[in-house]
Amino acid sequence: MPRILPAGSLQLTRVTAMDLAKNLKIDSVSRLHPSAPLQVAPTQTVGEALGLMRRDRVGCILVCQDDRLVGIFTERDLMRRVLAAGKPLSVPVGECMTPNPAFVQSKDSVGSALRRMEEGGYRHLPVVDEVGRAVGILSVKRIVHYLVEHFPTTVYNLPPNPGAVPLEPEGA
Repeated sequence: MPRILPAGSLQLTRVTAMDLAKNLKIDSVSRLHPSAPLQVAPTQTVGEALGLMRRDRVGCILVCQDDRLVGIFTERDLMRRVLAAGKPLSVPVGECMTPNPAFVQSKDSVGSALRRMEEGGYRHLPVVDEVGRAVGILSVKRIVHYLVEHFPTTVYNLPPNPGAVPLEPEGA
């Protein structure tokens, strides 16, 4: 039996999508409350960086020199540039980090941060102030929470197993 939508539901979805598009342009990154930045110097070892990441249960750490962001070290860097390359954990993080990472500022729009993450395939973006000092880390998790705010009914009403598909075709 086909599902009949209540009158005005398509209009409500269109309005919500329009609100999201507007808010992506208006809301700033600071509204997402980026996490406090965890930092190491480029001369510190990968092992030290991993210890901090594990302690704080984070997937990345910012690499800063003289209060300036010079790189980011992520779980992906660990897998590709350290473990796959057979390097020891005693190697300086500066040799394995992603140098000059893409970043956003607190005043940038959520939409621009989302676009930068999507285009670069990033799960984390450093947030810097006007002079390049790291002030936070924006994660894809914060973006997802932001999107849930705009579509709570859709998200909260997902079936327990969204990947389940009917065995028989539905409808006429």
